[in-house]
Amino acid sequence: MRKFAAVLAAATVAFAAFAPTAASADPRVDHVLLLSLDGFHDFDLTNYVAAHPTSALAKVVAEGRRYSDATTQVPSDSFPTTLAMTTGGSPRSTGVYYDDTYDHDLYPPKSDCAGPIGTEVAYKQNINNATIVGRLPDSADDIDPTTLPLQLNGTTCTPVYPHDYLKVNTIYEVAHAAGLRTAVADKHPSYEILNGPSGTGIDDFYGPEFNGAKSDVAKIIANDGLKVTAVLNQIDGYASRDNAHTTPVGVPAIFGMNFQAPNIGQKLSGYLDADGTKPSSVQTLGKSNIGGEGLAQALDYVDSAVGRMLDELDAQGLAHDTTVIVTSKHGNSPVDRNSLQWVDPSNIKKLIDAAYPGVLGLVTADTMPLIWLKDPSKTADVAALLQANAASIGAGTITSGADVGTLFGGQLGGNPSRIPDIVIQGAPGVLYDTGTKLVDHGSGSVEDTHVPLVVVDPHGPRGITINCPVSLRQVAPSILQALGLNPKSLDAVRLEGTKVLPNGPDCG
Repeated sequence: MRKFAAVLAAATVAFAAFAPTAASADPRVDHVLLLSLDGFHDFDLTNYVAAHPTSALAKVVAEGRRYSDATTQVPSDSFPTTLAMTTGGSPRSTGVYYDDTYDHDLYPPKSDCAGPIGTEVAYKQNINNATIVGRLPDSADDIDPTTLPLQLNGTTCTPVYPHDYLKVNTIYEVAHAAGLRTAVADKHPSYEILNGPSGTGIDDFYGPEFNGAKSDVAKIIANDGLKVTAVLNQIDGYASRDNAHTTPVGVPAIFGMNFQAPNIGQKLSGYLDADGTKPSSVQTLGKSNIGGEGLAQALDYVDSAVGRMLDELDAQGLAHDTTVIVTSKHGNSPVDRNSLQWVDPSNIKKLIDAAYPGVLGLVTADTMPLIWLKDPSKTADVAALLQANAASIGAGTITSGADVGTLFGGQLGGNPSRIPDIVIQGAPGVLYDTGTKLVDHGSGSVEDTHVPLVVVDPHGPRGITINCPVSLRQVAPSILQALGLNPKSLDAVRLEGTKVLPNGPDCG
């Protein structure tokens, strides 16, 4: 899948918008546009560019540095990897393992910090204000504080907003503190987490809720379109919601969005077999999805939208002063639908509850179940129970206790109340679902973690492939460096020693 030479040879059109200017003594740029094509695998980029040599994505590859061995954060979920790209840290420093986790030091919503401590912490559509009428929830102001977990600050019980939950600062906070404008467009209001612990990192946040659109490719494309319009407004120097272009505010120094269309296209229509036919073993799910057509529709839409952004950067005279980064928060698995095995995630809960009533705190299960116990002293017993029933719960490997810290690179002493007690890596092809989707993500498998990463730097080398193993954590310090800011301003960069991305084949 990595026939990069052929791909680049097919993409030799002269793209003037990103042609480098004369060598500059100052490699800094004024803007960084960060785009995530959620669900996109590295091989998806290879295949799409090969089939569409004049596409916008081919343009990006031809004019950028492509990192052929880039991996997401593990767990390969949107929250951990979004934070990896914007803090430089893994969950061991961010304290965030998924968008639905458990914390032994927080109280349940509406508990007034009374009663047993320890609660599920879910930062998804569940925290949106249910009384909004006439529009999608899209702002931090649309979060209902009564749905949030609670903490005691002295004798005061306060809600824990997503940004309060994050333990390290973000690139947006660093840029904002330097007097630069920042913006984010993502899929839930809960992505205000990127404000960072200060709560003030983002000048222009836009998070139109996507949950109601994820059962249909056409609907998710329309939802992505809201964010595309927001980014185009920002390229033109206006706020995300200022579609009428009434009040100029300036182009953000850091901005961008995520696309859900590739992710939902894969979940609902999946991939065709190598011979182009629909696999016979699994049906197609959802609407507007026949065979692999829903996914093809999604990829074509994303390519068109990326092209519109590149064209608008050029039209506004920004192409020579903007670094564009194209990547993905996660891939999805299984790619081969004939290997798909659905396992009902409630089987894990039922198994634990039957043997150890009241011990289970939470199971978060997509392709790698994370398990928290209210009583961690029972970890070894529960892990043994799961191991004895590995086949029935689709387990490939089961990691528990101190070994979980090693799995995630250690704890750095920063989040012992949050780290899972047990982690199950599903067997190949296993998806923890009842039959509503064809793929998902979360695990450490190659399909879930090997994603594209292309950096189009107007002052750097172009049209090259770098084979060094890199992590998406390295995006964060690289963005700050591109803007002339200090990468070590990031807490997680200092804690984890995260390096900037290499500019050439020297992996050191």
